[in-house]
This record gives sequence, C-alpha cells and structure tokens, in this order.
Amino acid sequence: MSTTSVHVTALDGLVNVNSLFTIAVFVGLSLATPNQHSLENNAACDAGIDVARKLLVFEVVSFSFFLFSSLVAQGLKLAINLLNSKDVDEAFRAHINLKVLRLGMMGSAVGSVMGCLFLMLSMINVIEIRLGMLSCGSKSAVHSVAALLVLVSSALLVYISTAIYAFMH
Repeated sequence: MSTTSVHVTALDGLVNVNSLFTIAVFVGLSLATPNQHSLENNAACDAGIDVARKLLVFEVVSFSFFLFSSLVAQGLKLAINLLNSKDVDEAFRAHINLKVLRLGMMGSAVGSVMGCLFLMLSMINVIEIRLGMLSCGSKSAVHSVAALLVLVSSALLVYISTAIYAFMH
C-alpha cells in the first residue's frame, strides 16, 4: 500500500485552513465582553451574560475541534514524511497502511467540519452581542445570520460531499 505527495498537500491545506479558523476563534473571544450594548439603540435588545457565556463555550469547543483536526493531519504528514525519508529512490511515495491514512484523513475532516459548525454558532452570538438579539427582530442581525447560515452551510455541504467522494474512491 502506498501514497503520494498529493496526500501531504491535502493535509497541508487542511492545517492551513484550520489555522485561519483558529484566528477567527480568538477574534471572537475578544468580543465576549459582558454588559456590552448593541448597535440597536434599545436596551431590551442587548445580549445578556448568557449569550457571552455561550459565545465563550462555542469558541472553546470550536478551537478544540480545529486543534484536533490539525494535530491528526500533522501526525499523518509526519508519518508520510518519515516513511518517505527511508526510501530515497521513491521520493514521492511512502508505504503506509491505507486504512489508517483514510481513517485519519476522515477524522481530520470531521474535526474541521465540527469546528466550523461551532464557529458558526459562536459567530451568531457575536452578531447578537454587536447588532442586537435576533428575538428583537433587528434587520441587521437577521440578515447577517441568514447570510452566515446560507453561505457556511453551502460551503460545508460542498466540503462534506467532496470529502465523502474522495473517501469512497
């Protein structure tokens, strides 16, 4: 059983994307300040401490999934690269258990998807803190959340479909 540098490139891409999302997590954490007033000019529309608490929880869970995904991908890359260094004649091929590689790549992909879902939930909390609670009917908040849900869900659907297709073939 063998693999090529294509797998290493795919794992590199996954780690790079996870790094960008991790930056977004820390930006979200910086917005979790209690008693912050929204831009809605209505005190009843201000997010309470429970929204800030949920934001923090979602950010930490999201970070955990991204870290899990990146560490699994880095471990697979390390194994492939170490195995490549043993075989000088075949610089772009390494003998690795294909089942382990596929399982690791799928685990890493699942970690990224779960991280994205929790990051999306935390962004909804950021929107409620900054623009006002959705329950108040703030047009800005509703439109922002709708755009976030449609775009991220669509992107995740494409990513999941592609990952499943690659896993099956």
